[in-house]
Amino acid sequence: MKNNNPQKRGVLSRKYFIILIVCIMTGFIIGYSYNLSKDNHQITSSSTLYTQQQDAYREELIEQQERNKELAEELDGILGTIRKYEKEYATHEEHYDEMVKEAERLRILMGELPVTGKGVSVTLRDDDFTGAENPNDYIVHESHVFNVINELKISGAEAIAINGQRLKTNSFISCNGPVITIDGNQYPAPFVIEAVGNQDGLIGALGINGGVFDQLLNDNIVVTVEKKEHIVMPSITKGNL
Repeated sequence: MKNNNPQKRGVLSRKYFIILIVCIMTGFIIGYSYNLSKDNHQITSSSTLYTQQQDAYREELIEQQERNKELAEELDGILGTIRKYEKEYATHEEHYDEMVKEAERLRILMGELPVTGKGVSVTLRDDDFTGAENPNDYIVHESHVFNVINELKISGAEAIAINGQRLKTNSFISCNGPVITIDGNQYPAPFVIEAVGNQDGLIGALGINGGVFDQLLNDNIVVTVEKKEHIVMPSITKGNL
């Protein structure tokens, strides 16, 4: 049987409409809640990811700082080593120059190098013999030559020559009557002894009171001393000027 009551049908329509509205609102609320939950989850995930990235960056920065510190310490060590080498090199270079100069000085004393420079010339001559005394008391002996040479060496003479022959550190000098023999070569008087070095120093050492000059004069030896502005002495090697 049909329900033809219009009032009843209107009540039912309102109920269905209310139910529909409720269902729609419920669906909307559920959907909104889901989306909100999803957004919150994304925000939480993003925040967590950002925090993780920040931690990773922080750790990487710390590692870089530690590495920079290690590199700085390594650089300081290298610079220290370089400064040490530079100091040693400068010291060795200075010592090298000193050793070269000393070697050159020794080679000059040995007569291996030619020498040119200012110096002095000392000439020893026999005194006139009157015939009343011993003639040996008026001639130049090897001891006189030795005294002059030794004084010149002590006074800083760089090189010494007698009658043009360059002396070595081990030169052999002997006297045989009116001549002297130097390393096998004979030279008659007068004996000209040349020395390269400080002129005033050499002459001053020879002329001190009671020194070599006074001894030579007491032994009746004629002594002549003069400054030379240019003395050339060859090496002991023949032909090496």
